[in-house]
Amino acid sequence: MSKAFASQADLEDKKVTFEQISPHAWAYTAEGDPNTGVVIGDDAVLVADTQATPAMAADVIRRIREVTDKPIKYVVLTHYHAVRVLGASAYRPQEIIASQDTYDLIVERGEADKASEIGRFPRLFRNVETVPPGLTWPTITFTGKMTLWLGKLEVQLLQLGRGHTKGDTVVWLPGERTMLSGDLVEFDATPYAGDAYFQDWPKTLDNIAALKPVALVPGRGAALKGEAQVAQGLAGTKAFVSDVWASVQAQAAAGKDLRAVYRETYAAMKAKYGHWVIFDHCMPFDVSRAYDEATQHADPRIWTAERDREMWAALEG
Repeated sequence: MSKAFASQADLEDKKVTFEQISPHAWAYTAEGDPNTGVVIGDDAVLVADTQATPAMAADVIRRIREVTDKPIKYVVLTHYHAVRVLGASAYRPQEIIASQDTYDLIVERGEADKASEIGRFPRLFRNVETVPPGLTWPTITFTGKMTLWLGKLEVQLLQLGRGHTKGDTVVWLPGERTMLSGDLVEFDATPYAGDAYFQDWPKTLDNIAALKPVALVPGRGAALKGEAQVAQGLAGTKAFVSDVWASVQAQAAAGKDLRAVYRETYAAMKAKYGHWVIFDHCMPFDVSRAYDEATQHADPRIWTAERDREMWAALEG
């Protein structure tokens, strides 16, 4: 293969930042690695997206304990991807919460996704032996909206539309206009769209913008502070998704095959987005999914470790 598969060549450790972005919200970020959002309420802590393994989650817990001794009561899964959920056991939460759509995706493709992602991200799955057997299962599910009260602090879990997956959930603090977005929003990081709904995603971002957040923890990239930075993160994610979709849709309509569509779309996106982290990792998966959506698969097909390798060889070999 002309390129190392997915992120197998990405072995450099990243610098972690843990910072407060509003009175009750904190951001755990690591130079484009998957982020974790933390809400510290009056009587309990909520963690959104857990890191990939319990060993990696231990660093999040250590940093939480530097600022509070309140119990970690809730873990929220913004979506089902293994790199976001397999660290959950480390927190020993009272409840693990996800949308019903996310639960359904875990049932349908959780095992396949686990094997797929461990193969793609060796550095993020260091100490993978600390992951318990099986999958991370929500203990509570909801559809549309759920409200939690951490003492007097209102925390809303919202499904604002499909995008990164069909089950995407954001954590919203209405009193602080602060959001933990999961991978619906990225900042200087390439959106992974292998399980996406390209035609829905921009509208979902508009729904986020309509809430007028002033602080936001994206799925990857630095925490966004202030209306201008939040708007920049939303606009960048929307532009990437829209640009990839427009390129793939036009070429698919012209009858080109996937390999040709990939080559042209990659070249078109490289100048504008090629400096974003995991660009080379994401592009084959993103174009494959966009091509499927533009041709014959309204819903994402399941990625398996075998399908990952076959696709990579076909497009990058």
